[in-house]
Amino acid sequence: MEDKATFLVSLDRIEGDLAALLLREDESIRFTLPLSLLPGDAREGDILEIAIRRDVAATTEARKRVAERIERLRGRGKA
Repeated sequence: MEDKATFLVSLDRIEGDLAALLLREDESIRFTLPLSLLPGDAREGDILEIAIRRDVAATTEARKRVAERIERLRGRGKA
């Protein structure tokens, strides 16, 4: 399995600080993102490419922090 997914969306409309996006391969799938995450020159009707990548190092670090927190909390219960 790849650590990256790339797909195309249509910028359907801008509502205040939010961008309403439609997945190109199935426009019944809609989602919103903060407008600040889109390129500054993006306009309604534009086709945008979105890439989602898995950050393995950040995931490992986050899991380590959570595990350490859980251990600390368990330790507090033993008195």
